Amino acid sequence: MNPSAADEVVWARTTRWIDDGRSAWLLSLMTWTLVILMIVPDGFNYGDLSAAAGPASGGAISRMLWLLLLAAGLLVTITRSALAFLLMRWLNPFLLAFAVLAAMSMVWSYDPAVTVRRMTRVATILIDACAFVLMAWHPRRFQTVLRPILTIMLAGSIAFGLAFPLLAIHQESSAELVGAWRGLTNHKNSLGALSCITLILWFHALLSQQVRSIPGIAGIVLAATCLVLARSSTSLVTAGFVCCFLIMFMRMPSSWRRFAPFLITVFVVLLLTYSLAILRLVPGLDLLLTPITAITGKDLTFTGRSEIWAIVIEHANLHPWLGSGFGAYWTGPIAGTPAFDFVLRMHFYPGSAHNGYLEIMNDLGIAGLLCLFGYLIAYVLQSLQLLRVDRSQGVLFLALFLQQGITNLSETHWLSVMSVDFVIMTLATASLARALLEQRLRAYFGRPVARHLTTLQNPPLVRAESRGDFDAAR
Repeated sequence: MNPSAADEVVWARTTRWIDDGRSAWLLSLMTWTLVILMIVPDGFNYGDLSAAAGPASGGAISRMLWLLLLAAGLLVTITRSALAFLLMRWLNPFLLAFAVLAAMSMVWSYDPAVTVRRMTRVATILIDACAFVLMAWHPRRFQTVLRPILTIMLAGSIAFGLAFPLLAIHQESSAELVGAWRGLTNHKNSLGALSCITLILWFHALLSQQVRSIPGIAGIVLAATCLVLARSSTSLVTAGFVCCFLIMFMRMPSSWRRFAPFLITVFVVLLLTYSLAILRLVPGLDLLLTPITAITGKDLTFTGRSEIWAIVIEHANLHPWLGSGFGAYWTGPIAGTPAFDFVLRMHFYPGSAHNGYLEIMNDLGIAGLLCLFGYLIAYVLQSLQLLRVDRSQGVLFLALFLQQGITNLSETHWLSVMSVDFVIMTLATASLARALLEQRLRAYFGRPVARHLTTLQNPPLVRAESRGDFDAAR
C-alpha cells in the first residue's frame, strides 16, 4: 500500500505546492448534486416507485446533470493532472480493477445498453470523487461536505412525510412495510442506511469535538428519528454496533491501541467467512456458522431472504467466472428476462439480491467478487495506515467500512450505482488516498505556499491551513 517515493521526489523538485481553496464551493456543489441525484427518484416521482427499487434510468434533466458532473470532474482532473497522477498511485487499485471489469462486461452482458448506462454512472462517480480531493483539500473535508447535505436530506424526509404522507410513507400491505417511512428516498431500507451513515458522521464529529455539543446532539437526534421511522432492523442493529465501535476506539486508552489492528482484522475475517458461506463458494464452510444459526433460530440470511438468495445463486452458477454483465440482471419484472423467474416462483419482484456480495458475484462472477474482497482488504489496510498518523479520521473511515460490511449482508450497496452508499464510499476511498498522499507530500514540500506569495521569486514556505493543491508552476 506504499507506492514508490520516486515520483513524489521528482514532482517535489519541479512543482510548487499552492494553498488554493478558491474552488471549494464548486466541488462541494458537485458533490451535493451527486448525492441528491442518488437519493431522490428521477423527476421527484414517488407515485411510481415500486416496493423494491426506483426507476432504472433517468429522464432528460437527470441525464443532463450526470453529463455535467462528468464534464466538471474531467475538467478538474485535467487542470490538476500532476496531482491526479500521484493520487492514482495511492487510490485503492481494486476499485479501479472493478471499474475496468464492469466496463469489459459489456461484451458478455445480458443487456449491454443497461451496462453502458451503469458504467456512465461508475465513471462519473469515480472521476468526481477524485476531483473532490484534488482541490481545496483539508483533512476533514470528507465529513464537512457530506454531513450537511445528508442532514438536509433527512430533515427534508421528515418534512416530506408530514406534508405528503401518502408518498413518503409506504402504503403497501406487507407487514414489514406497513407504516415504514421512506422519506425522500425510494425505500425504507434506503432511508435506514442513509440515517445510519448520517448518525455515524454526527456521532464521530461529537466524539472528536469537530462540532459543538448542541449541533452534534441535534444531528444525532434527527438521524436517530429517521432511523426509527424507517423501521429498518438491519440499519438499527448496524447503528448500535458502529456507535459502540466509535466510543471504544475514540476513547480507548493508549495502552490498548495496539490491539486495534487485531480487532479490525478479526472482524474482516469473520465478515469474509460469512460472505463465502452465503455464496457457497467453499464447500462445507457454512458448517462453521451452524452454532450461530442454532442460537438465533434463523437461517444464514437472518432476515428470511433465503429463497431470494437461492434463486440468485442458482443464476450466478450459470456464469460463475464473469457473471452476466454489470447491472444487466435486474431490468424489471419483464417476461422473458432472467429476473422474471422471481415472479414465476415467488410471485413478486425483489429488485435486488438483498446482499451486496451476492449481487457482485451475479453481475461479475468470481472475478468481480475477488475485486470486491481485494477492495475491502485494501481499504482496511489504508485506514489502519492512516490511523497511525490521524487517529480520528482513520477511525471514521473504519466505522464506515463496518457499517457497509454489515449492511451489505442483507442489502445491496457495494459498488452499486443505484445506491448513494457507493458515492459515499468512493468519496471515502479517494479521501483515504489523498490523506496518505498528503503525508508523503509534506515530507518533501513542508507546508503549502500561500497563493499571494507565488508571484514572489523563491517564496518561502508559510504556515497555511492544510488545504494543499498542486500548481504546475515551474
